[in-house]
Amino acid sequence: MELTGPEKAVLMLLSLEESVAAPIIAELAPDELRKLREVASLMREVPASSLESVYAEFLEKSQVAVAVPRGGVRYLQRVAAKALGEAQTAEIFVDGPQSAMDRLAGADMSALAVVLENEHPQLVAAVLSQLPEDKACRLIEELPEARRSACIERLAKMTEVPAGLLEEVASALHAELPVSGNEALISVDGVTRSATLIRRMNRHVGDMVLGELANGDRALAEDIRRNMYSFEDLGVLDRKGLRLLLDSIPSDRLTLALKTASPQLKEKIFASMSRRAAERLSEEMELLGGVKLAEVEAAQREIVEQALVLVADGVISLEGDSDIV
Repeated sequence: MELTGPEKAVLMLLSLEESVAAPIIAELAPDELRKLREVASLMREVPASSLESVYAEFLEKSQVAVAVPRGGVRYLQRVAAKALGEAQTAEIFVDGPQSAMDRLAGADMSALAVVLENEHPQLVAAVLSQLPEDKACRLIEELPEARRSACIERLAKMTEVPAGLLEEVASALHAELPVSGNEALISVDGVTRSATLIRRMNRHVGDMVLGELANGDRALAEDIRRNMYSFEDLGVLDRKGLRLLLDSIPSDRLTLALKTASPQLKEKIFASMSRRAAERLSEEMELLGGVKLAEVEAAQREIVEQALVLVADGVISLEGDSDIV
């Protein structure tokens, strides 16, 4: 997931010691600090590799070392207070409702679905991208059937959304998606988010949404379907299911894929093999040496896609029941 500039700035500021961050914040204009506040309040999770990438980009441009991140809007506010004083910081950090999305998440999803029923799918997708997963699933299920796939399609294609829009949606829910070049953006991994929601929602509803989406954009539907399962999800397969899957996987791809696998998954895969095959795989893993993370992830994705082929053929199941059909 590609982070926006403001998100990178927030991560960087949260990684600095207060004595280093304070003079940097002192150089920011109030509008710039408000933009960072908006982004910090809406950021939920970022990949573990993101901070390393931000460090690398920062060091490449400035050659200045940074410290370990500690995170949070409160930290940003505390450092701002040291740099600007309590009064000015209060004006910046307490100038309107800061928990509109939290209040929206606390609303009844049936009532919220009625409010959003005739809104633009892009606006609904913006809400879905920020609600807790269980709430978002319930909201999709409460929407009219004809609207679900359009909203999921918009969510899957979403990569970023204006941070201020989310506050508007939470308090008004009637404006179309605004476009503002000065507004902070937060990144959204729409495909992964859509895949997670579809997997968690009612199976019948999820299949219906994917089916309707495939009628209009088959490639996007397949992209979402591929992202519904991770390599670690293969751990739900029993010994017979794993054997069937592994028999169709080249040994070199399995060796590479296991490079970052959890100990539990490795143990389960080894247990599904013959002793001789397990020993050979273990030897190959020891000889593998250092590899690029992208190569490991590509091998894992290939194996997951092969698993999905077997699922489609009714050979195995990834829903915690791997009985052979």
